[in-house]
Amino acid sequence: MGIQTSGCSADADPPRQESFDLEPGLSLLGDEHVARYRETDGEVGYLWNGATCLLLTTTGRSSGEPRTVPLIFAADGERCIVVASMGGAPRHPNWYLNLSADPGVEVQVRGDRFEAAARTLDEAERERCWALAVAVWPSYEEYAARTERVIPVVALERSGG
Repeated sequence: MGIQTSGCSADADPPRQESFDLEPGLSLLGDEHVARYRETDGEVGYLWNGATCLLLTTTGRSSGEPRTVPLIFAADGERCIVVASMGGAPRHPNWYLNLSADPGVEVQVRGDRFEAAARTLDEAERERCWALAVAVWPSYEEYAARTERVIPVVALERSGG
């Protein structure tokens, strides 16, 4: 599969440049972010506005097609923690609905691509991991204040050996 690294650990030295400053006009949103991340093994796109990002590939719950999105993540040991905030929108993002239907996903952290199982965290574990995520992206607190829904926090755990 990919280059074997320390999984979701963000403790390794990040790339020296901040990817959003590499090229004038490069917004690194959506499909463009995914393409540049894949092309460069995360040299472009791993850091976005100071936050660490991964690529998450789910299976579309209706189409059955692979769907890849860039997401901010926090490391929790070998697990990647992602937040289904959608900026505080009243509904869950499609990627979350997809992994709820099929928790088998692919994750890319820099050059390391691996199969993983996605698990929505229960209340006790969610609280601790929410704090980890907010430390990476403080705006999650604002997003939570904007919505009446409980924003899911998801652990991505590497599958098998």
